[in-house]
Amino acid sequence: MNKSHLLYFLLLALFAFSCSNTKFLPEGELLYTGATVKVEGSEISNKEKKALKTALEDILRPKPNSSILGLRPKLYIYNLAGTPKKEKGWRYWLKTKVGEAPVLYSKVDLEYSKSVLQNFSENSGYFNTKTSADSTRHGKKATAEYVVKPGRQYKIREVKFPIDSAVISSAVRNTESTSLLKKDNGYSLDAIKLERIRIDARLKEKGFFYFNPDYLKVQVDSTVADHQVDLIVKVKDETPKLAEIPFKINKIIVYPNYTIGSDSIRPDYNAIKKYNDFTIIDPENLFKPRVFDRTLYFKKEDLYNRTNHNLSLNRLVNLGTFKFVKNQFKPSDTLGNYLDAYYYLTPLPKKSLRLEVLAKTNSANYTGTELNINWSNRNTFRGAELLTISAFGGVEVQVSGQNNGFNVYRVGTEANLIWPRVVAPFKVNSPSGFVPKTKATLGYEFQNRIKLYSLQTFKGSFGYLWKENERKEHLLNITEITYASPQNVTPLYQEQIAANPSLGKVIEKQLIFGPTYSYTYTNTLEKRKKNTFYYKGTLDLAGNIAGLATGANISKGETIKLFDVPFSQFVKIENDFRHYLKLGPDSQLASRIIVGAGFAYGNSNEMPFIKQFFIGGTNSLRAFRARSIGPGTYDGTATTSSFLADQSGDLKVEFNTEYRAKIYGLVKGALFLDAGNIWLLQDNPEKPGAKFSKNFMNEIAVGTGAGLRFDFSFLILRTDFAFPIRKPYLPDGQRWVLDQINFGSSTWRKENLVFNLAIGYPF
Repeated sequence: MNKSHLLYFLLLALFAFSCSNTKFLPEGELLYTGATVKVEGSEISNKEKKALKTALEDILRPKPNSSILGLRPKLYIYNLAGTPKKEKGWRYWLKTKVGEAPVLYSKVDLEYSKSVLQNFSENSGYFNTKTSADSTRHGKKATAEYVVKPGRQYKIREVKFPIDSAVISSAVRNTESTSLLKKDNGYSLDAIKLERIRIDARLKEKGFFYFNPDYLKVQVDSTVADHQVDLIVKVKDETPKLAEIPFKINKIIVYPNYTIGSDSIRPDYNAIKKYNDFTIIDPENLFKPRVFDRTLYFKKEDLYNRTNHNLSLNRLVNLGTFKFVKNQFKPSDTLGNYLDAYYYLTPLPKKSLRLEVLAKTNSANYTGTELNINWSNRNTFRGAELLTISAFGGVEVQVSGQNNGFNVYRVGTEANLIWPRVVAPFKVNSPSGFVPKTKATLGYEFQNRIKLYSLQTFKGSFGYLWKENERKEHLLNITEITYASPQNVTPLYQEQIAANPSLGKVIEKQLIFGPTYSYTYTNTLEKRKKNTFYYKGTLDLAGNIAGLATGANISKGETIKLFDVPFSQFVKIENDFRHYLKLGPDSQLASRIIVGAGFAYGNSNEMPFIKQFFIGGTNSLRAFRARSIGPGTYDGTATTSSFLADQSGDLKVEFNTEYRAKIYGLVKGALFLDAGNIWLLQDNPEKPGAKFSKNFMNEIAVGTGAGLRFDFSFLILRTDFAFPIRKPYLPDGQRWVLDQINFGSSTWRKENLVFNLAIGYPF
């Protein structure tokens, strides 16, 4: 088939596909394919015309059927599904969930749309606007055309606030410095509405509980000058007297066992407790009163303000103990301008049991399952403490590749106790809307690698979690202890250690203790932002105080042991930065940079194996097996023929970028590029090329690939196919392998193509 025939065939296919969407239309109906807005006139600039045109097109309704390259696949599927006989099944799902009903031209009201454009233009300061509307028919399709001729925009000359001495007028006047209405800005009705809301928000911080934006008016005087207006902010004469008065807090009454729809708020005078400024009505004595003293911001005689109102509610919700939180303010029966605050709290079930079954697979050809049993007590000591005890067991089986038989079995348990306060010898007050927490953890895990070794790990930690706001979070563990001890090391594994001594690190006894700190910043929940960020920085300090106190210095042979195990001494820093660029409603570019470094000193000459850096795998460099890359140019796979390479390093640099877009319905696609490596700080004769040097950029591994994500709302199932395009362990000058890509070769696919199955996004 020559090029002209191919072009003819494509045009014919497009025409047929397009026509198939109109033949199902009801008799006499036309398919509405959209509208255009043309902004004409010489009184405004081209820049203003472009901005106005974009705004006007956005408010037009109805919107036509969604299209891709002029085609409407959702409408096609809707028509293809026909009329389902039942409200279930495949055809019903296609028609209602995937398909899209045709947007008919009969639903378009030209006169109404014309008035909408007219009103929007005038509300934006183009007072002398003229509009017209028309339509065009093309076969069984129709479009709408609108012409808008705006006059010159009116600008703000002056904004005047109340000048009388009334309490409410004075309060409104005091908000002037942050006004949204600025001199020389274009007149905008939307800006005026937002200004009323802004003033109301400021007044709510000053005790004006009963005020609302409707009690404000902004008069417009357009006679003051040519195409200029004065805006006069006033409090309406009909404003209720209660709205003009600031209020203070009097009584604070808490019902911690409130049941919706029952008579649970009837006072039981035997159950009333007074605690500081609070009245607690808790007949069943479920909670200690100090829980509410720490959680609620309001105290008696405080001036009402919305910030403390919302922060109190947020903290009650973030306790994690209550299913429903309801708040009400009522005028107090005392003299003066006072409010009584009522809090109605419905507890969650105190105890719960949850069973989880997880399926796992990774790029080491291991697949398996894990069973988790979690028991929780949400009010352990009547102080809203959360106690969680979990037990888990799992198995991972290597189902393909040359390493069959080295299965992994894991069992363990963990207990966590979280206090909704800072447990410390001194009092800590947090101004945040999030309750600061103290967390203690104890855990044990037994891991058995069949034919190789077993490993017991004990861990414990005690620390604090707190959030400054929705974006900033801190985690400080005062101490974090890990003790790992090997058992049942087989002769087979000992033989491999003799051939590759680095495998011995895995089964070394390890004792790690010291503080850790992490800081997280994220604004990714702000969906309207085009650019959002995530950053997490961690600092791990192990054995530093103990090392200084004992004078430990391994270089001089002065190794200090605890429980007959040398304790680890090191400093480790890791930074994880992510950027998300919104390209459209259903597409984005996600990128991540990880930079980490660890330095062992004093009682250690190298970082413990479990604290070193690794790279490769389902959430890292997806074109390479887990932990198989590096360090540096060292090829760990060449010396570990019987086992999956388990390479580690002191330094790590990783970069990932991924284009994500919706393909259809719940199916999303991705194209990605991953790059990075790990290195050692010191020379290791057993790993030539592993030391970090100024030529580290020439030792970067690079992989690329594509994948599908199935978004089921409750989870995201991710499938990725990836392959390497740069292998750092090859000789210099031969590391780029783009010219070797051959998807048709089974040998190439076996050696290079990696399939990853995972839950959730990689970052």
